[in-house]
Amino acid sequence: MQWIILMLLLFISSMEMLAQNRWKKQVSAGLLENCTGCVLCSEDNGCITCHHRLFLLIWRDGIRQFGMCVHTCPPGYFGVRGLEVNRCTKCRSPSCESCFSRDFCMKCKDKFYLHKGQCFRQCPPSTAAQPGTRECQETCEPGPWSEWSPCTHESRTCGCKWGVETRVREVAGAAREEGAACPALLETRKCRMRKHCPGEKTEPKNKGKKRQKKPKTEPEAGT
Repeated sequence: MQWIILMLLLFISSMEMLAQNRWKKQVSAGLLENCTGCVLCSEDNGCITCHHRLFLLIWRDGIRQFGMCVHTCPPGYFGVRGLEVNRCTKCRSPSCESCFSRDFCMKCKDKFYLHKGQCFRQCPPSTAAQPGTRECQETCEPGPWSEWSPCTHESRTCGCKWGVETRVREVAGAAREEGAACPALLETRKCRMRKHCPGEKTEPKNKGKKRQKKPKTEPEAGT
């Protein structure tokens, strides 16, 4: 009778150990999936520290947070490397898809325009969206045209039949520094020059031509 009771207790104990082993394997498998690249991992909060080259990304859901190790930070985050841990830090603006720092955006989400590291629903005044991009650039508003320059040809103002004259206009310094696409700032046109320069002697048109002698007329016979 005692032998039967002993065998029954051993059987119950072995079943409990088997169940515990199965539960540990399931927990370990779950942790392995959520702790890829982790140096230290928690069952409730995921990765706590990552390998040196990876970034620690913290997802927050209400008061709960969960960590995972990633090679590159997802949209809306930027990577910050530190001595102990590399972290994915969230961009401050919710309309920013990619940022260089917390407050400087490099690419905005759809329906937003980028200007000087910030995202706008419309381009600010004095700016316009560039074709094919969602970036705002300073518009160029040139000033009035200058007077036409003297008519010249190879730095000469006379001695040729035709020359060229030019005029220019300027833009504000801010637009030039921003690299704004400006309309033409210089124009040229063909102009008529004085063929002869002042003080220059002109050659007569018949110079160099020999004067033709008039043929002699012989007197007619009988006169």
